[in-house]
Amino acid sequence: MIEQTQNPDQKFEYAEDDEINLLDYWRVIWKRRRMIGWLVGAVVLATVVISLTMTNIYQAKALITPISAKDSGGGGAISALAQQFGGLPGIALPASSSATEIVNLLKSNILREKVIERYQLLPVLFYKQWDAEKKDWKRGAGSGISLNPMTYLGKLASAVISGEEKGVRKKDPGIPDVWDGLRMLEGIVKINPSIKENSITIMVDYYDPEMAAKMVDYFLTALTDHMSTEARRVASINQKYLEEQLGKTADPLIKQKIYNLIAQQLETSMMAEVKENFAFKVIDPPKVPDRKIKPKRAQMVMLSFVVAVFMGIFAAFFMEYLEKVKARK
Repeated sequence: MIEQTQNPDQKFEYAEDDEINLLDYWRVIWKRRRMIGWLVGAVVLATVVISLTMTNIYQAKALITPISAKDSGGGGAISALAQQFGGLPGIALPASSSATEIVNLLKSNILREKVIERYQLLPVLFYKQWDAEKKDWKRGAGSGISLNPMTYLGKLASAVISGEEKGVRKKDPGIPDVWDGLRMLEGIVKINPSIKENSITIMVDYYDPEMAAKMVDYFLTALTDHMSTEARRVASINQKYLEEQLGKTADPLIKQKIYNLIAQQLETSMMAEVKENFAFKVIDPPKVPDRKIKPKRAQMVMLSFVVAVFMGIFAAFFMEYLEKVKARK
């Protein structure tokens, strides 16, 4: 075997080369320190200006939990009774509302459309286009000058999207409709279910903290009304069907079973009429937030500073490389 001998002075040469390279890097950075400083200052200043022009957003939220069949007292008894006697064809048994059903309702357009129409949220969602004094929509709104560059980016994006769309045209292009409100609510309302804790969090992000809390309450009220109305409708259909079956049977055992089912339907309808804690229970009601959640201006400035430093260093080495290429030529 051939033994390879290493010169002990070679380690010192490697270390000296590393020190020279690091020193060369530092010389390049020091040489371009003014350019790096101007770039960092400009980026940080632009970030500060943009962050100050951004609107503060507040978040209001509520925590709810579905009520189980055992707690509701109606659906579980009917299911147990129906299973005991073998069930009746053609009757829809009311079951307890699951978290999935409530989440789907909160995200559905039918519930959000009810909220928009019942509480007249279009002027609230599109407050910049609404004239509060005249109680009418502004014609030709948005022609003013804004210092926020995101405003012009949004207008450009909306112009591109509207140019690509080939759907049904609005009656008045300058007035928002229900579809615009539904699209706006997608970015404002957030539904966060927790399967582990069997809870649902409803969050609303809005520039007005009081209105954010009100909108959460609007959704809770609309959800309660919708679910109670649907439960009463189903109970009424079931009751009519059971009364029809009662006149067709002569078996006293079956009649007793039908009477019990009718009583349960009446109980379900009465509970739905009360509405309080019918399908879900409010654990944490909405409150007016006292602090904004965004924009996080300090984080934006710190992040822009770090990014600008790296950009400046990269630009310094790139300019040094160009100088060396010119010198070689």
